[in-house]
Amino acid sequence: MRLLALISLCCTTLACTLAQAQDMAPARILFIGNSFTFAQGSAVRYFHPDSVTDLNGTAQGGMPALFKAFATQAGLRYDVSLETQPGSGLEFHLENRRDRIARPWDLVVMHGQSTLDFEKPGDPAKLVRKSREMAELLLDSNAAVRFFLLATWSRADQTYPAEGTWAGKPIETMATDVRKAYDRAAANTPNVAAVIPVGEAWTRAMQQGIADANPYDGIAFNQLNLWTHDHYHASAHGSYLEALVVFGAVTQRDPRSLGASECAGFELGFTTQQVLALQQVAAVQLLADGLIESVDAPAADNKAPQPCQ
Repeated sequence: MRLLALISLCCTTLACTLAQAQDMAPARILFIGNSFTFAQGSAVRYFHPDSVTDLNGTAQGGMPALFKAFATQAGLRYDVSLETQPGSGLEFHLENRRDRIARPWDLVVMHGQSTLDFEKPGDPAKLVRKSREMAELLLDSNAAVRFFLLATWSRADQTYPAEGTWAGKPIETMATDVRKAYDRAAANTPNVAAVIPVGEAWTRAMQQGIADANPYDGIAFNQLNLWTHDHYHASAHGSYLEALVVFGAVTQRDPRSLGASECAGFELGFTTQQVLALQQVAAVQLLADGLIESVDAPAADNKAPQPCQ
């Protein structure tokens, strides 16, 4: 009888443990940003808005919804929220949206204005200050929250026209300058897990001939345009690459593990070759930054793509 009782107790304990594991709350992740987050000018803007929580009630999915789709396919549970404002830096959210964002998040992905400072383009000082202020605000709600600073991409409209801040310089220069600014911000901000190298992944895609580097002279055959029609915001392909890099940085998963049948790329109308090429670029960039441990050969994926669930 004692043996049966012991076995019964062990089974009950195991069942409770398994039930608790299954019922564990998903990680709460917040995306704070602007039109680079909600994907102004492309189909990504309203991609599966019901899969995420838009704290401003504008029913946008954007890049965070792509992240959610990737995580779901990888068997990872995230409760994804976004709080965005077009044409803004982190100062706007601190001044106007504290009531919406000051909650106990587990993870926060955030970025500032694309030129770093409206009044002083290229100057990192405001980003450095406001990143720290944002972290201090959110740490009051959860001292264990981890931050990811998203270093954004080079803008063609700031590089090729004569009036651009980076006019006449190589296309990669702006992304390099932005990354340096985010590195400074990370060094000054508590609980930063990583700087996410989105801009450098864009540069890598151009250097490898996957994406065209200059939309002003036309898009080369068989290359992607990472910018949308304004040569400023991301196209669907650009946001997809952004989301792949974010996914890898946050989860430490090789984005190539999503495979050729990845559902978001399918829904956006990408070819499997485009999906695989963008996954490869993201993975190599993440490896270069030490954000994933290794880049293994992707597993064979012969499944027919299906819509996201």
